[in-house]
Amino acid sequence: MTTRAFLERAVDQALGRTTADLAIRNVRLLDVVTGAVSETDIAVCGDRIVGTHDSYRGTREIDGRGLTAVPGFIDTHLHVESSLVTPHEFDRCVLPHGVTTAICDPHEIANVLGLEGIRYFLESASATVMDLRVQLSSCVPATAFETSGARLEAADLVPLAGHDRVIGLAEMMNFPGVLAKEPGVMDKLAAFASRHVDGHAPLLRGRELNAYLAAGIRTDHETTALAEAREKLAKGMTVLIREGSVSKDLTALAPLIDADTSSFVAFCTDDRNPLDIAEEGHLDHLIRSAIARGAPPHHVYRAASWSAARAFGLRDRGLIAPGQRADIVLLADPETCAVARVISAGRRVEPELFVQRRAVAPIGLDSVRLAPVAAEDFRIPATGPSTPVIGVVPGRIITERLQRDLPVRDGDKRCDPGGDVIKVAVVARHGKNRNIGRGFVSGFGLARGAIASSVGHDSHNICVVGVDDRDMAVAVNRLIELQGGFVVAEGGAVRAELALPFAGLMSLQPFEDVRAGLVGLRRAARVLGCTLPEPFLQIAFLPLPVIPHLKITDFGLFDVDRFALVDA
Repeated sequence: MTTRAFLERAVDQALGRTTADLAIRNVRLLDVVTGAVSETDIAVCGDRIVGTHDSYRGTREIDGRGLTAVPGFIDTHLHVESSLVTPHEFDRCVLPHGVTTAICDPHEIANVLGLEGIRYFLESASATVMDLRVQLSSCVPATAFETSGARLEAADLVPLAGHDRVIGLAEMMNFPGVLAKEPGVMDKLAAFASRHVDGHAPLLRGRELNAYLAAGIRTDHETTALAEAREKLAKGMTVLIREGSVSKDLTALAPLIDADTSSFVAFCTDDRNPLDIAEEGHLDHLIRSAIARGAPPHHVYRAASWSAARAFGLRDRGLIAPGQRADIVLLADPETCAVARVISAGRRVEPELFVQRRAVAPIGLDSVRLAPVAAEDFRIPATGPSTPVIGVVPGRIITERLQRDLPVRDGDKRCDPGGDVIKVAVVARHGKNRNIGRGFVSGFGLARGAIASSVGHDSHNICVVGVDDRDMAVAVNRLIELQGGFVVAEGGAVRAELALPFAGLMSLQPFEDVRAGLVGLRRAARVLGCTLPEPFLQIAFLPLPVIPHLKITDFGLFDVDRFALVDA
């Protein structure tokens, strides 16, 4: 809370009457409004910038020669759980990449643990170095066609709305429910009508988009094509350009960033794991990629900061200017977004800063609640010559609906590895039933074995793909023993694994260990013939029944366009 004493200190330091708490000397300042670059000192009092375009001394000083200062980056939509680490480890992993504010939806843990999961995130957000903000999960569960670990209604969410970490209502994934005026959906939208409501509207156009926006929804991160993005901008929607570990929309949408639109565009990662962060980066990767694709640099940095802040009502950040929060990224090279140093709320980001944080105890360490499965559980009886098949498209979570004639033996439909068609199953894991949804999927390239994951958006049942029923059972049973994670099995044995016992979603280990585990898992998947660069999170999106076109839940195959189950 800002006190009168702090304001008086800020005024004195801005005027140079007293020494600034921190001074960044002789730095180039990129103005994200005009694009101008000027050499200056930047004075910081506490967590606030108090001086620019002048000369200052500081109790602590940073030599900014050869560096360029830009506002701290804001990730406008992400699920920390999809980084596979705790919020504290996510903080330590991502903040050095310049992400000083992250807006998260704890949707994944909420679907497993309900309000307990959201409260855990609120407590964690109060202890991170970065400013971690929370959107209250709007779709728990996302649909009525899956088994989740919890159910949250408007009355459950409203008591949390006043928390100082909460911005508003998270992505309204159930866009068919909005258009159909489902009572529970309408209750949530009405309850948060005065707050920010985040969107989730893949391929939505025309009057249906009008109706979705008329319900008070303002942003969207599921835009995948330029024409779709331009229609959404024309209708007042802020487009959040996403580049995650699976969903990669930047190449298609980079032309959207120009002088006319950059104030209405922002960046997000949605789901990005520590291995991709280590190999490519986080928002710094999006920024350098957008610039490399021809987007004007200062408009890219504007989208990453000022535009993002305004879209979510964070009016105290997004510029390097007096009175703004002191979130500053110092770049060795603005063209490549080479981050040299990060200032978060006036504090230099160094390893010691993370040591000082208050610990938050993990929860949900026994959330995988199902009995072992057998190979026979994955049989698919033959019902006809033609079979619907989920078609995976690399770099997208939108899937195709394919039709294939598959081999039949002993009355069962069989995989066709030569035609790149293998089995997929979703096994309910919340202890509420013994549902298993079965089907076929194309696009993984597997020639043998199986891959299983307890990360299965959004209800997070166990999803397994494989050529061999026995290996599918081995992989699922090992996940039960691990209380969640990723497993690769082949020849009746486990070949690689990563334990995610925290709600079946996150590791209890440092992000460096998770990164190393993912390297081994990818190597084992390639040995099976897998052709996808990120098979584990790709598997995690197969049970997502709000993303077109064909998906699978523990209820069975699901046609998202018709919003109905279909026969396998």
